[in-house]
Amino acid sequence: MKNCPNCKAEIEDNFELCWNCNYSLSEQKVIDIKDLSENKRQIDCLRCKAPMIFSGEYKFHEGPKIGILGNIFEAFINRESFDLYVCPKCGKVEFFVPLNEGEYHIY
Repeated sequence: MKNCPNCKAEIEDNFELCWNCNYSLSEQKVIDIKDLSENKRQIDCLRCKAPMIFSGEYKFHEGPKIGILGNIFEAFINRESFDLYVCPKCGKVEFFVPLNEGEYHIY
């Protein structure tokens, strides 16, 4: 865990944006939510009704790496990517299928 230099809130190590004040660690400034969600969904938290913040696109794969030949077998693994949204008030996280030019991907 690390602390936000702006509001001192605790931030997960893999996050670059403070959930409490929208301070960007990489840009070293408070960012407007609309700047982050350009071409993204406008989603309100189901728990507290606050606008959720787009945190980025995360890629996952199914299946284990198998020994030394693991990289060869990676070609046959199913890969999925999801948009991650975080509620700045209650911390709820939601995954969504990424938008492609305004349309949903259908798998």
